[in-house]
Amino acid sequence: MADNKALAGKVAIVTGSGKNIGKAIAQALARDGAAVVVNGRGDRAIVEETASEIRAAGGRALPYLADVSKPEAVAAMVDAAVKEFGGVDIAIGNAGLRRQTPFLQMSLEEWHEILGVALDGAFVLAKATVPEMIKRGGGTFIGLSGVSHHAGSSGRIHVNASKAGLEGMIRGLAIELAPHNITANCVAPGSIDTVRGPSAGGPHGRGLSREIPLGRQGRPEEIAAMVRFLVGPEGRYVTGQTIHVNGGLFLGK
Repeated sequence: MADNKALAGKVAIVTGSGKNIGKAIAQALARDGAAVVVNGRGDRAIVEETASEIRAAGGRALPYLADVSKPEAVAAMVDAAVKEFGGVDIAIGNAGLRRQTPFLQMSLEEWHEILGVALDGAFVLAKATVPEMIKRGGGTFIGLSGVSHHAGSSGRIHVNASKAGLEGMIRGLAIELAPHNITANCVAPGSIDTVRGPSAGGPHGRGLSREIPLGRQGRPEEIAAMVRFLVGPEGRYVTGQTIHVNGGLFLGK
């Protein structure tokens, strides 16, 4: 029965969850009983399709379009979650933009665009969801980071800066929110087998897999499994961490 599932009664917002890693996270949380807000910025069809798939599998899902860099849009999304499901317990900041642009060709506008979604978006999401978590006696905030700013890469200094900033923000949140029984962590995927847009660029696919000690790319479901652990009852003593899921591509802290 649904009431016996580990996340029964919990409500999660997963940004950027129409496809790829975000979709896998939304599906994993729903399978374990959470009601999920499936968020996207502009592609209504994939957001509604993911929500429909969750419902068809017996879960609860609310599709919702919102630009996570816009505080008023995120506030409206949180209000919708509260109205539909009763509150918010889990917030997953997965939304991000991928660009591959050499530094000398990068405009300040592009710099701000990338940081606006991945870093400002996480801040906006936390500001909107944490008060709801406090009302419910605790919760979990997770940001999706990455491997490139740890292992080094070119053409991605804006992405690298946004993810490094996100990890710093998460560590600060972990300390400030601990008295409210709210944990905060980052999950940092390595090379994951996802559908990427043409602007993403960078090493991806079978060529890079030769550099990964485990010899393959990861699957979105493997990232989702780590997120699921952190938001569930088993992960309540983990906070302030960046947890790498990369097949050994990066072995540092």
